[in-house]
Amino acid sequence: MCQILGMNCAEKTDFCFSFAGFRQRGGNSDKHTDGWGLAIYEGRALRTFIDNLPAAESPLAEMVSNYPIKTLNMISHIRYATQGSACDLANVHPFQREMWGIQWCFCHNGDMPKFSNIGDSSGYRMLGKATDDDIVHTPVGDTDSEAAFCAILNALNAEFDSPPSLPELYKTIQCLCHEIVAGEEAETICNILLGCSQYTLFAFSWPGARPGSDVWNGLYYTIRQPPFTTAELIDMNYSVDFSEVTTTTDRVAVITTKPLTKNERWVEMKRGDLLMFDKGLPYSQASDCAFIEKEGRGLSSTYKRKNSHDSNDSISSLESIMVPEEVAMLNGTLAGGVDIRVAEMMNRTLPHH
Repeated sequence: MCQILGMNCAEKTDFCFSFAGFRQRGGNSDKHTDGWGLAIYEGRALRTFIDNLPAAESPLAEMVSNYPIKTLNMISHIRYATQGSACDLANVHPFQREMWGIQWCFCHNGDMPKFSNIGDSSGYRMLGKATDDDIVHTPVGDTDSEAAFCAILNALNAEFDSPPSLPELYKTIQCLCHEIVAGEEAETICNILLGCSQYTLFAFSWPGARPGSDVWNGLYYTIRQPPFTTAELIDMNYSVDFSEVTTTTDRVAVITTKPLTKNERWVEMKRGDLLMFDKGLPYSQASDCAFIEKEGRGLSSTYKRKNSHDSNDSISSLESIMVPEEVAMLNGTLAGGVDIRVAEMMNRTLPHH
């Protein structure tokens, strides 16, 4: 299967070290040779690079490895084709779309059976409240990954008239990810990175191994923060003493399919986990996201759908169908809690590896 990489930072940081190790898995230390891609947020803009050559051999990947672009948020992908043509650039992740005047990007590792028959007579798979009338985003290529990305965006567009608050967005993405898995729990492997601004990165993990394979596909993350130490890559003979190249305000979260370094603490995400990363830290509850919104790092856009209702009306409407505990979570006053649809799903999950 493919592998994915994400970085979310407190201060603008280059990704040269992590990407140098990651790209070795595209033909040198591993067999992910069917293309690679990279999406880097630079303010409101999203700079993307994609190539159908193996990452370990690609001149473009070599250039990017030595080009110290600094960012708060990025994702990358190396491809081992299982759906769609291996040589078609349209099937190379990350995928990118604009919605509400915001650049969104997405990459995925695994298999999503609900989206595996793209292009057949059954039409596009819907998620959430979306209907045929809500289809704005459609796949260009032939992968289940891009089809799922489009379905997520169409569902968000059907749910909200304008960019939602981060607690609302977290809860909705959480439900959509579990809807992707529902009814196909044993067959689905769904590890996702979803970027939705220069600040915000979502990571969802539904790990697993294909029948007959001992290759485990999950998501791991590490937090690099003071006091910084030396990190040594697994896939090549290269190390960096981060204490010599960082400041006391630096902090970086690195998220990847398999750990990149030998001597850092990597945490494996559990089955069904959704984490939102902001300023290099992970958040696992919708209520945790409220203070980030208040600090000005929510979804920022001047977009408003014609004849749409006010965002306060949207929140009031949402509160009218929520129990008091859910209203408290939306307002950031509840310390924890999981959406009941997710809780029901989690009761039916497979044991964690």
